[in-house]
Amino acid sequence: MLPFASTSHGTRTRPRATWIATAVVGVSLVLSGTAVASAAQADSPATLSGVILGVGADEAQRVVTWYSSADTAQSVQVAPTSTLVNGEFPASATTFSASGTANIATSGGYNRHATITGLAESTGYSYRVGSDGNWSPTYAFKTQSFEGDYDFLFFGDPQIGSSGDVAKDQAGWQDTTKVALSANPNAELLVSGGDQVDSANKEDQWNAFLAPDELRQYPWVATIGNHDVGGKAYEQHLYTPNTDRSGAYYRKGASSTGTESGGDYWFIYKDTLFIDLNSNSYATSQGGGGDDAHVAYVTDVVNKHGAEAKYTVLVYHHAIYSPADHAKDADNKVRRVDFPTAFSKLGVDLVLQGHDHSYSRSYEIKNGAKANADEKPGQDEVFEGPGGVVYVTANSASGSKYYDITAPDNSGTSGAGNGADPLNPANYWYNSVENQEHVRTYVKVQVQKDQLVVQNIRSGDCSAPNAAVELNRVLWCGPQNGTQPAAAVGSIQDEVTIHPNHGDGQDIQVDVPSGAPGEFGWTINGHNGLVDLGTAEEKNLQYFEATGQINPIAVTDTRRSKAAWSVSASVGNFTDGSKTFDGKYLGWTPKVVTAGAGAVAGAPVGSGYDGGDGLSTSRVLSSAAMGHDRGAGVVGADLDLKIPNSIDKGSYRATLTLTALAG
Repeated sequence: MLPFASTSHGTRTRPRATWIATAVVGVSLVLSGTAVASAAQADSPATLSGVILGVGADEAQRVVTWYSSADTAQSVQVAPTSTLVNGEFPASATTFSASGTANIATSGGYNRHATITGLAESTGYSYRVGSDGNWSPTYAFKTQSFEGDYDFLFFGDPQIGSSGDVAKDQAGWQDTTKVALSANPNAELLVSGGDQVDSANKEDQWNAFLAPDELRQYPWVATIGNHDVGGKAYEQHLYTPNTDRSGAYYRKGASSTGTESGGDYWFIYKDTLFIDLNSNSYATSQGGGGDDAHVAYVTDVVNKHGAEAKYTVLVYHHAIYSPADHAKDADNKVRRVDFPTAFSKLGVDLVLQGHDHSYSRSYEIKNGAKANADEKPGQDEVFEGPGGVVYVTANSASGSKYYDITAPDNSGTSGAGNGADPLNPANYWYNSVENQEHVRTYVKVQVQKDQLVVQNIRSGDCSAPNAAVELNRVLWCGPQNGTQPAAAVGSIQDEVTIHPNHGDGQDIQVDVPSGAPGEFGWTINGHNGLVDLGTAEEKNLQYFEATGQINPIAVTDTRRSKAAWSVSASVGNFTDGSKTFDGKYLGWTPKVVTAGAGAVAGAPVGSGYDGGDGLSTSRVLSSAAMGHDRGAGVVGADLDLKIPNSIDKGSYRATLTLTALAG
């Protein structure tokens, strides 16, 4: 009698993973990157500083920028935080090569940046910069879902150093980021209004700006201000994606690309197209492309990528509809003529600005004029018509400098005019809300399915840290020119819900959730009994032969990917105590017992008695091609054992090992 045994294993598959049943081995490739040279090749370890996490071209990317004291090959190393053991990065951590150049003399050292790609959604990551043997401390960030609603925070002019006391400015800036992210831990972007520092190339101011830990945990969307433009430190510290650094987007044109910072850039984040402009270049008389170049850039980006997003948000520094010291600046009046009509025609939903160190929220503006005469001051809900755009100016996020609101004049109520609002003569004609309390604030934008909710939120009060108040740079503090006590930190000063325009048609939207990924698995169909081939019969006085069937295998594949799969098997030697014969003498003819899961029978394999290796090497029992129907099926095989008649008498047993491979 020649009994025969089999073993059964089940497996589950996940996206971008391969699982082998017998060993249950899984390898998941989430990130990709390139190895870099070891720091051991350098003469001395580099000092690494100024690390900041920046936004990437989409949700699955981040850009990391830092300074290095040495010109060595460096990288960013990244791994899911869950894979770190006692703070140590696993062997599977991915490295992304860094690029960079020498810094200008006033900065010293070198700058480096690397783009992290292939991030998975809803995942915590840890990262560090440097090279083998010379890594920075470990930092962490978390991705959110790549679809659906999200919040981002907008910060106006930290302008570290503008109060005359860098330490006090840093304290206010750090407090705002702490307050804002403590209240909004799931915010996904930190958007700049420009003027990170007061003096473009003073590294002590940049160090103070980079002090908040939040800048290594949440992606910073950099915007260049007039105080950032006069040197290269802005570009050294803040590398941005999809950036056009042609001379047209520099203040003084191509001649200044080596001495100043500039460039326009764009990215898409969760159905929002962000376009960020260097508004310092506004007049061709300076040497750059001026506003016409920016309008052409925005037009090109919207034409190419606008259909990929549901909202378009523009960001630049110089607020064209601001309420304070810069409201009547000649350069802002130029932009106020050059920009609005183009932005209306391109379907822009929201424009975020800085520069004037005060808060304002415009009426709905179309082609440079108030779009709806009936819109009331402070109205908390706006339904944008065709071409309607809302412009927001952010107040100081650090408290380093505030500008007081100025009075309208008789220059008109459209275009470049600064006339009074007929509905609220204390305000400019273009502003629904104007506010200055000499307290730190930030703007929260909630990007929702069919609305943008904009809130101006107090991140401080009249107490320290508030450098401008502490140093008597302003004479009062609090609402209504200081006649009322300061409101609570975290209180909302202004809120508006902006409903985008849908044109003359009716847009229809449906949210499709992530379907269950499904699974692939196989089991013995029914009781996994011994496969008994009975007693072999001698044939032609030359060999023994026995036949039978394996226990049927039930295969189930519900994966959405419809990826290919296969089930293979091999048999070991047959043994009875110390007696044995080679498993190659076993062959089979696979079959599909019940159709399903795309199952196709493998090729017949003859007994090795007639030549070949039989089932002693792995053979395919059944498989399914990519794109097969999901479902369940049953497969099996007829067995044929032929052995030489010289084999000793006995009751022999072998094990058939089944292996499933599902991509």
